[in-house]
Amino acid sequence: MVQNPLLAARTLRPPLPGKEIKMGSLLDHVSEFFKEGGPFMYINLLSSTAAVAIILERSIRLNFVYGINGAPFMEQVTKLVMTGNIDRAVKLCGAAPNAALARVMRAGLSRANRGEIEVARAVEESILEVTPTLQKRIQALWSLANIATLLGLIGTITGLIAAFRSLGAVAAEQKNLVLSKGISEAMNNTAFGLGIAVTCIVSHLFLTAKAKSMIEEIELYALKLENLLSRRGEGAETPTA
Repeated sequence: MVQNPLLAARTLRPPLPGKEIKMGSLLDHVSEFFKEGGPFMYINLLSSTAAVAIILERSIRLNFVYGINGAPFMEQVTKLVMTGNIDRAVKLCGAAPNAALARVMRAGLSRANRGEIEVARAVEESILEVTPTLQKRIQALWSLANIATLLGLIGTITGLIAAFRSLGAVAAEQKNLVLSKGISEAMNNTAFGLGIAVTCIVSHLFLTAKAKSMIEEIELYALKLENLLSRRGEGAETPTA
């Protein structure tokens, strides 16, 4: 029986490297990186885990839990207030109970019939309540960056100390190996610590900017709500913009 040459070529052809091979190589590289780094690598892994948890938690909450599209939301509130539907405006804010802007708007709207001073007090109190919620745990990233850097530095120093201490206890032909191992441990700790620190600092900048932007938006729309309710109380014509 004559074998199909194309089938034979496919049978003899070695398998192409796939995702499993790449994933295995990556895991091996990471495992070797930690093994060469010594015990302080695993200690610093705790700080990196805490940093990643904070970054993910804050990103999700600021963007999807506490956040809301301010301009369209305020436009709907304005239309309802202009037509005298304060109760419907309060219900609209209650439809997004976790959104920081909606909470502030609801606090002001719920006291719309009690005068300007009560509205201003309610809005100010609500802003003071939501501001720490938006800024929560972000500052901890800066502390984790410093901790990771110091842990990496300690791992670097201990690696060098162990390497130079071992040089006097080994044969001449093994000194290069011992010194190479100690330097590898030191550099791995330095790289890992600095990598965690940079990640924390960059994330701190972005999350701080996001929280600050949300607070400024809340303060702006809170002021617009106060002016809107003030004009409504005076019976003046409210602008559509």
